[in-house]
Amino acid sequence: MTRFLFYLSPQTGHLFPHVPAWQELIHRGHEVSVRCQPQHIPLLAELGIAAEPVAPAIIAREQDDWKARTPIEAFERSMRTFLDRARLEIDDLRGSLAKTTPDVVVVDGLCWGAAAAAEASGLPWAWTAPYPLAIESKDLPPPGLGLAPRSDVIGALRDAAVGAVTRRFYRPFLAELNELRTGLGVSAVADLTEMWTTRAPLTMIWVAEPLEYPRSDWPSTVSLVGPSVWSPPTPEPGWLAAVDVPLILVSCSTERQADGRLATVALEALADRDVFIVITTGAADIELGPLPRNARVERFVPHGPVIRRAACVICPGGMGTVHAALLAGVPLCAVPFGRDQPEVARRIERAGVGVRLPAGRLNAKRLRRAVDNALGMRRRAADVGRQLTHASNPANAADALESLQPILDDPSLPV
Repeated sequence: MTRFLFYLSPQTGHLFPHVPAWQELIHRGHEVSVRCQPQHIPLLAELGIAAEPVAPAIIAREQDDWKARTPIEAFERSMRTFLDRARLEIDDLRGSLAKTTPDVVVVDGLCWGAAAAAEASGLPWAWTAPYPLAIESKDLPPPGLGLAPRSDVIGALRDAAVGAVTRRFYRPFLAELNELRTGLGVSAVADLTEMWTTRAPLTMIWVAEPLEYPRSDWPSTVSLVGPSVWSPPTPEPGWLAAVDVPLILVSCSTERQADGRLATVALEALADRDVFIVITTGAADIELGPLPRNARVERFVPHGPVIRRAACVICPGGMGTVHAALLAGVPLCAVPFGRDQPEVARRIERAGVGVRLPAGRLNAKRLRRAVDNALGMRRRAADVGRQLTHASNPANAADALESLQPILDDPSLPV
């Protein structure tokens, strides 16, 4: 029996994918403790999963990149959020270590302070990321901007130039991160790729090909454990049975972003179509006014039954919604507004399972065209969905975590 402690960033999309793996670990006789946002602790308790809230100050430090006026400012605000939270995570993780006395610590890829504290603890530990980590590869352009992979000379020149610029932007944030790390007695890192792939013996990423890019240089520490889609069991909405035309789901982010425009443009684009538009506004703070007769708006709605009935999903490109759509064989129209969404949207485009429409180009005419094109990709989406379904198994993550057992059995092995 191994005692696992999972320390997560306070975001719903980072928690729910782990639930089946936690249940699998418990089924195998292990103990699981979770440090997460407080609103989901009662739900986890019902599932038999012990959980406690992260420090309130961490939750209070919201990711405020939605206030940014430019992509550069959005990047800077995101980095500032992660570093501000990192300083708070150190004592928070230490307190949880003292209380739960785990054998293994598993840390969210965005919890940089908790990771440094886990490394300093001397315990076996691992990264977990239910989203594509920005790990560099010789086969791909610099991550983060959603650039299309190119293998020609022009692509090489572009990638070298972009890489030089992005390294310059990262430099002051890395200096601050390394000051935090060395203050805890762990070594500095040259970049985030090094941090995510060399500091822990295991990095679990909840993705799989063909949605994820194939690459020849995945580090040996990285394990692609496949997509995981989970949400609390809820009944099918009563109104869904009456929908007798193609259903288009428009899903805004559950974490606050400046993506409310996606809902308003979708209504304008599709109001005169023979479709039924379901909009979930999530964290978007918008007033949509009078709705056309073929539209319904909800703050939240269980995506499972709605996606299974959908002909197309329009979303910013959050990994949870994207995986849910593809596992149901539903094509996507991705309108990325920031964060990891440009990378996810490009993967959707490259896999042939949907259309990428940058937020800066979003208007009703382009969205109509994008939806029409996406609807023609249903067969490919179904094919990729079958491949992802084959890769989707909570046992993959449990097996990966149990691979740390030799380190537990022999403390002389490097952590």
